[in-house]
Amino acid sequence: MAVKIRLARRGRKKMAIYDVVVADARAPRDGRFIEKLGSYNPNTDPASININNERALQWLLNGAQPTDTVKAMLSYRGVLLKKHLQIGVLKGAITQEQADEKFEAWKASKEAAIGGKVDKLTKAKEEARQKALEAEAAKNQARLDAIKAREEEAKAAAAAAEAPAEEAASAEGEAPEASAEGEETQA
Repeated sequence: MAVKIRLARRGRKKMAIYDVVVADARAPRDGRFIEKLGSYNPNTDPASININNERALQWLLNGAQPTDTVKAMLSYRGVLLKKHLQIGVLKGAITQEQADEKFEAWKASKEAAIGGKVDKLTKAKEEARQKALEAEAAKNQARLDAIKAREEEAKAAAAAAEAPAEEAASAEGEAPEASAEGEETQA
């Protein structure tokens, strides 16, 4: 029986989540499987890969063949490197302690790279949020300035409309007085 380590789809439409399973090569994609090793969620950034590394290594050493996608995930998680180092230990090329040291060094560098990517994504998201906030504040300020300008124009127009009316009223008030004074001088 040929055994494969592959993905089994689950989740809703256009939001797929996959289970990493060990199954007979003849079984359907979402059908019967021997063991579930973990899950894979490509919808997050970076993609979430949760695999039982020890069980995956055991299946690889027993001869299970991973599909291309699962092989990439196992490589990302370091399972294939651990298998390579374990084969070296079995052949006597290196000791178990040396293999463990090499794996721990690789794991530390990988975690640092992943942490750096997560920090970079978080920083980019925060900068985008800050830029959007500043753009919104500038837009609101421009809107307030436009409203103030309209109010000032309305006040100026009202003052201009009142000024001729006052001048006309004062001119009318002065004219009768002047004519009254003129009548008094004539009399």
